Amino acid sequence: MDPGWHLYSLTTPRPPIATTIQLAPHPAVEDFKAYQPRPARKLDPNFNTETETFEGQVVFLLDIRLAREAAAGAVELAVQPRFQACDARQCLPPRRATVTARFAVDPNARPADVIIPADYTRAGAPPPASPSAPPAQYAASSQGFPAFLLVAFGFGLAAIFTPCVFPMVPITMSFFLNKPVPSRRRSILEALLFCLGIVVLFTTLGLIATAALGPFGVVQLGSNPWVNGFIALVFLVFGLSLLGAFEITIPSAVLTRLDRASRGGGALGTLLMGLTFSLAAFACVGPFVGTLLAASLQQAGLRPALGMVSFAAGLASPFFFLALFPSYLRRMPRSGGWLERVKLIMGFLILAAMFKYLSAVDQVLGWNLLTRERFLAVWIVLFALAGLYLLGFVRLAGVKPDEPLGLIRLLIGASFLVFATSLFPGMFGGRLGELDAYVPPPSSLSVPGAASSSGPQWMKNRYREALARAREEGKPVLVSFTGYACTNCHWMKANMFTRPEVAAAMKDFVLVELYTDGADAASGENQRLQESRFRTVAIPYYAILSADEQVLATFAGLTRDSGEFLKFLRSGSAGKT
Repeated sequence: MDPGWHLYSLTTPRPPIATTIQLAPHPAVEDFKAYQPRPARKLDPNFNTETETFEGQVVFLLDIRLAREAAAGAVELAVQPRFQACDARQCLPPRRATVTARFAVDPNARPADVIIPADYTRAGAPPPASPSAPPAQYAASSQGFPAFLLVAFGFGLAAIFTPCVFPMVPITMSFFLNKPVPSRRRSILEALLFCLGIVVLFTTLGLIATAALGPFGVVQLGSNPWVNGFIALVFLVFGLSLLGAFEITIPSAVLTRLDRASRGGGALGTLLMGLTFSLAAFACVGPFVGTLLAASLQQAGLRPALGMVSFAAGLASPFFFLALFPSYLRRMPRSGGWLERVKLIMGFLILAAMFKYLSAVDQVLGWNLLTRERFLAVWIVLFALAGLYLLGFVRLAGVKPDEPLGLIRLLIGASFLVFATSLFPGMFGGRLGELDAYVPPPSSLSVPGAASSSGPQWMKNRYREALARAREEGKPVLVSFTGYACTNCHWMKANMFTRPEVAAAMKDFVLVELYTDGADAASGENQRLQESRFRTVAIPYYAILSADEQVLATFAGLTRDSGEFLKFLRSGSAGKT
């Protein structure tokens, strides 16, 4: 290795990409073991974590055991080491090499003792012989494992408020209230069984979806137009129902069967109720599950499974206490006008959320029908209606004409009106801060191939043209792997790239955006480029390349620290060739 460069040991923790050694299958070989010298363990500035590295030169040893039935004669073995080289400020894409060794098998030869140097240690079991897609690197991997599980648990809690889950609350309440009051021990057992049904089914379905779709398939669940269209339809149905257009009821046949199973099956009936709940809720939590699984795929072992367990535990936790203390449900206040008002306000909010999913469909398919101006106009009307309803200016159920206006209702109604008013600047080109991640970009930026009218000028889906311009201007290329429906990508473009110090630094680059979540051929090409060149499926993902396509620096995910992103830009600019 050149001075200043290093590669990673066979046992270094992720990230980064550890060195691996694969031995091609051969009938003469029964098994092998890989050994490595003692690596240097230190903090790696590229990943901000402690890694094991080798510098200068490293020799790996393979202890190969021949099969008893190995035929006499010449044998050629192929060894495939895969490694990633980095220096203090940049990493090159992983490389896979092939090394061959020839020797003769002689059944009459006397076995020699294998002597492993004292400073060498075994690297563990070898990886599978058939190469598979390399693990992707995500910004979430920089978090500790406890933080990852906490985020997964929070996702589960948030998923409770989706339309497929929320209507299950009264069904669950009815299920446990209609059961005879058991002993304390029996209550705990039934609560655990109910939650076990949720955890088992969610974990199983999530891992099956991961295996079937692959990393990019899971990531694209969040931008798939069919998935987003289905969710938008569900939100529309529930939103109109909450506003009083019609009433959604569970078929009596389903309730009858569940009641029969619970009365006849005992513990089995409780477990069945948990499984039924999971099946009913799975369709609406795809964005949570997809994001969670995508963020865990780069980790080996049980990380994806434990993440799904934590997610399902968060989803099940309120129902655990609901099942554990059913007597408290009888003490809940009776429904009245306040409950009717909550129902109608939820209807307005769900309809507003529906347009977020419709916007994702519109952007991915490139229709440009739900523009930023139209989207914000809809939101302004919906949130203003909610505020005016609470203040008594819109006559709907739950607010009587002669009912006095309480302080809490006044403050909440005024808050809705303030929020609706604050959206007006966004219709005329103004920035909305954090909300820019969720609303469509300005019309000039929502059409594939369009150029930005203000701020840094980006080329859209023109990778080769960007390289050609870089050669002409003598600049490196900043590649942004992004998505039409990617909220973090929208936030970075609206709130990070427009900061004066960042915008000034980006003038030293040729800027190109490569969309990976569209329905066009360009998105497919961009996906393949990102997977093959950078071994990742994460968006947003940023890479700085020289004009001859050498990787100078990479940056994954969203950051709110402009200093951190500037450090990335300067490292790539300093390494240009």
